[in-house]
Amino acid sequence: MSGDGQGRNHWFDDEAGPVVRPYAMTRGRTSSPAQHRLDLIAVVVTEPDAGDPEADPTLSPEHVEIVGLCGETPQSVAELAAELDLPIGVVRVLIGDLVHAELVHVTRPVPPAELPDESILRDVISGLRAL
Repeated sequence: MSGDGQGRNHWFDDEAGPVVRPYAMTRGRTSSPAQHRLDLIAVVVTEPDAGDPEADPTLSPEHVEIVGLCGETPQSVAELAAELDLPIGVVRVLIGDLVHAELVHVTRPVPPAELPDESILRDVISGLRAL
């Protein structure tokens, strides 16, 4: 190994400290049981009776931060990934852990395909006006 510090720079960032690979945060997992519900616009909300996530030794600092962010204001999966500066896949796994631990729940907006057709709504309004 040469003395140019090449090996050190690969695993260490002077400003951020040691580099942790995303799969290390998820313990190698790439999905979670609840992941099918975790699209980018899914909204994550902290459960009212979540307690103190910092007291749980099984949770990582990222888990605790997600619970804190969603306790202040409900956040979408995309917003959480941006706030934590983590890949979406990692954030989905972390949120799945929190859903499983019943610290947060996920809600989804109604997909446009499931909304009523505009013509039906106009017919309903016309019918109500006719009454």
